[in-house]
Amino acid sequence: MKNKRQLKKSFKIVVCFIIIIIFVFIIRYLVLINNKNNLLERIPAVNVSNDNNVVNQDNWNLSLVNKWNKISENYEPDLVGISGGEKVDKRIYEPLMEMLEDAKVKNWGQMPIVVSGYRTYEKQKQLYNDKIRSYRNKGYSKEKAREEAEKWVAMPGYSEHQLGLAIDINGATYDLYLWLQDNSYKYGFIFRYKGNKTDITGTAEEVWHYRYVGMKVAKEMYEQDLCLEEYLELKK
Repeated sequence: MKNKRQLKKSFKIVVCFIIIIIFVFIIRYLVLINNKNNLLERIPAVNVSNDNNVVNQDNWNLSLVNKWNKISENYEPDLVGISGGEKVDKRIYEPLMEMLEDAKVKNWGQMPIVVSGYRTYEKQKQLYNDKIRSYRNKGYSKEKAREEAEKWVAMPGYSEHQLGLAIDINGATYDLYLWLQDNSYKYGFIFRYKGNKTDITGTAEEVWHYRYVGMKVAKEMYEQDLCLEEYLELKK
């Protein structure tokens, strides 16, 4: 009888301990969500004017375009062509070419291909509508199709491809993307959309998408595991 009472008491202690652990995890989760929401509310807007000038020319490399910050429909950077027919802002041409050349070591000796660079407003609009249409064809409702599409393709005016500072890279092997994640900062580029930052960037993970921010900034972001939104918030 005594053993039963002791067993019952021990059981109650274990249950109470488990409840306390669950409660602590719930509190930590709620705090984390609250911090993310606060960050999103404070994300700074960087606008681009209709005369093709970034508001702060000194920080052109930190221009923020995402689902909350729109770029002018008429903005067009000073572009330069690269192999494959794509174009980028001419200010990122040299570091981009250097990075792609060095990346050959993890791409079976082949030069990685930039499959998407600068996009016009009309091009972004076409990609956006095509993505929505693909989900509609799968049976999604209009609202759900748009919601799913926006996880992968930005609305026209809200894509940093329109800055000319972002690129999508295609490689012969996945090892290329692992190399880029570990080395792109040395050339001034960042792995823009990490899977663990989706709540902040508003975009699902894209291992192929890289953005130029400059070598100093890229190194800081890499070492502190920051996305662009977080970095700009810390520097306010």
